[in-house]
Amino acid sequence: MLSLSLKNSSRQTGRYRLWPGRVFNRKLLFGLLLLVCIISSFYVYAEISDKYRKLAKQAGEVYGADAEKRVLAWRRLIDESKDLPIVDKLAKVNNFFNQMDFVDDIDLWGKDDYWATPIEFLGMRAGDCEDFTIAKYFTLRELGVVDDKLRLVYVKALRLNQHHMVLAYYHKPTSIPVLLDNLDKELKPASKRNDLLPIYSFNAENLWLSKEKGRGVLVGGSSRLSLWTDLNDRLNTISN
Repeated sequence: MLSLSLKNSSRQTGRYRLWPGRVFNRKLLFGLLLLVCIISSFYVYAEISDKYRKLAKQAGEVYGADAEKRVLAWRRLIDESKDLPIVDKLAKVNNFFNQMDFVDDIDLWGKDDYWATPIEFLGMRAGDCEDFTIAKYFTLRELGVVDDKLRLVYVKALRLNQHHMVLAYYHKPTSIPVLLDNLDKELKPASKRNDLLPIYSFNAENLWLSKEKGRGVLVGGSSRLSLWTDLNDRLNTISN
C-alpha cells in the first residue's frame, strides 16, 4: 500500500512527498489519479452491452438520473457474478433487489395488480412482492441458472394474513428449495419458513398447484397466467 506523507515545506510549494527522496507536483498527482478514475469507469461501463446502456439511458429519461445508475449497477452485478458459486449468486441477487422499497401496485401504477419488468422495478426503485421476485428470477436466469431449478411461488404470508410471492431455488428436483424473499431477507430453506403457505408456483414453462409435500401437481403451462403472459410480451418488446 502506498502511503502519503505531507511535509510542511511540500504543502507550501504544492508538492507531495510520496516516499523518501521522491517529490511529486500536486497537479501532476491529481492528474494521474483522475486518469486512473476515468480508465476504471470506462472499463466498468464498457462491460455493459450497447442495448442495456441504451435502456439505462431511457430509464434515466423516464424515471430520473438515478434510475440510469441503478440499471447500470444491475448490469454490472450480472457481469461480475457469472462465475460465482450458486450460493453467492443467490445471495448477491437477493441482496441487490432487496434494497428497493415495497410499494403496492395501486399506489405505484394505479392498478390493482401489475407485474413490472426488472427495468420498470429499478426505474421506480419500488414495487410489490411480485416485482421483487420477478427481477430476481430473470437475473438468475441471465446468470445461467436453468429454469428447472427456479420457481416463482405464490404463497400466503400467515403472519400478515395476505398473499405474497417468493422465488424458490431447487438444487435438485427432490431438494427442499431455498427461498429468496423481500420480507425475510435472509436466504433460508423452505422448511424454515413456517410463516408461508404455498398455493401455486410457476416458471417459464409450467404451472403447479402446491401440495403439502413435494413440488406440487402440474396443472398446465404458465401461459395460463395472464399477468405472466403480459409481462413476457413486454420483455420481448424490450429485447427486440
